[in-house]
Amino acid sequence: MAENGSEKKEKQKKALDLDLTHATRDVWLVKVPKYISDRWTKAGPNADVGKLKIRQGPGLHPHVSLTLADNICAPITGISEKESLDLVRNSSTSKEIPKEHKFRISGIAAQTLGVFSLTPGDREHVPPIPDKVQMEGRVVQRAECAPIQSQSYMNIKKEAIAKAGEPVRKVMQIQKHVQAYRPIAKHAHDIIHDREKKLKGKKMRDDKEKVMEILFSLFEKHQFYNIKDLAEETRQPMNYLKQILNEVCNYNVRPPNRNMWELKPEFRHYKAEKETKKAAESDSDSD
Repeated sequence: MAENGSEKKEKQKKALDLDLTHATRDVWLVKVPKYISDRWTKAGPNADVGKLKIRQGPGLHPHVSLTLADNICAPITGISEKESLDLVRNSSTSKEIPKEHKFRISGIAAQTLGVFSLTPGDREHVPPIPDKVQMEGRVVQRAECAPIQSQSYMNIKKEAIAKAGEPVRKVMQIQKHVQAYRPIAKHAHDIIHDREKKLKGKKMRDDKEKVMEILFSLFEKHQFYNIKDLAEETRQPMNYLKQILNEVCNYNVRPPNRNMWELKPEFRHYKAEKETKKAAESDSDSD
């Protein structure tokens, strides 16, 4: 199926986003221990992290050794015991790490591997600077960095074995008395509420006509009420009160008086009183 012009331009634009300046450069893909990668990550930009020595031996693969810089091998100070334990659990350490390492060289067979880098852009810049994706080179050799047996490496392994069995949480002996609070079955406000409820007694159904008279007198004071206020004023069960309200009142579902009750138009006697008052005032003005 033929592609339209916009799809071709989009594909060309995406292809141009990848910088292939170093596509022909040969690079090695090396697996390093976790404690080395942690130290390299924390090192500053353009910092000296070590020296690599390559000697071509009689075999097919060269002899490669790595000597780490002193600042990389130095122990990490100024961290808590918990942070040190977290490093050990993540296959790293805060102790001094081995200085000398060797490379175990292996081939890549028929694989095609590459190394890419991503430089974040600036979206707030005018015009916006997009992210830059660059190919740093093609992988021609694979290797694994392994430590040479030394006392510092043995200390790291001892620490890992010792800390592996330690629980995350520990039981500590308290030297000072700790103020303990007993659980309270009923709080003060709950006791007051229960007492008031007993004094008021159980809500009993009154005569319907009597409840309606109370409602009409309440609505003469205010035009709108919520169900809780009406239940408190009339002292009637909620379900029984709702049955009466549905007969004489309308329930508002829209603002500004949402969830409020008001009398139906045929029961709004206060409006008629207002109109008679206005009429009386107009008659007195005409006289």
